[in-house]
Amino acid sequence: MSMLGGIRVRQNGMVLLISLVFLLLLSQVGLSSIQGAVAQQKVASSLWQRNQSFQSAESGLRRGESVVQRGGPAMPVCHSVITCAPPNEAFSLTGAGANPVSAVTWLALRGGFYGVQSLGEGAGLAHLPPGTRAALFRITAVGLAGQSRTVLESVYARVEEGGNVRFRRISWRQLQ
Repeated sequence: MSMLGGIRVRQNGMVLLISLVFLLLLSQVGLSSIQGAVAQQKVASSLWQRNQSFQSAESGLRRGESVVQRGGPAMPVCHSVITCAPPNEAFSLTGAGANPVSAVTWLALRGGFYGVQSLGEGAGLAHLPPGTRAALFRITAVGLAGQSRTVLESVYARVEEGGNVRFRRISWRQLQ
């Protein structure tokens, strides 16, 4: 007991109780802030991995296009619907090498793989004058970064006009 101006005041521990309640509230605010920061870090990491895998796949497309420019006519043309179809193994590919079903030889690059298919000749293609014939190639690139996988595909044309050879990307798409 203490004396306050001649009156006896008995403390019942209310200050302790109120300070413990405030401490509990501050702890809850701190924990929710930490959880929010962790969630933001996970999202940022996921976006970074997705960006890295996309850049690796773009690099694979460019490398495949340069392979076509250097030696495209020497590549064997696919002769069946199965070997001319987009390769399904791109969605589960884990290593370089030849696939027996699609006949695509996957080559490794930093952060992914790429494969080139010779589709034969075509005419009436986008971005080319009507009736222009061109040798077509499909380049499929897979970019990997962490848990992220990006699959890009482009169709590339080799056009011969008047003794000049030029190359043109006809289309591209992101499959995954």
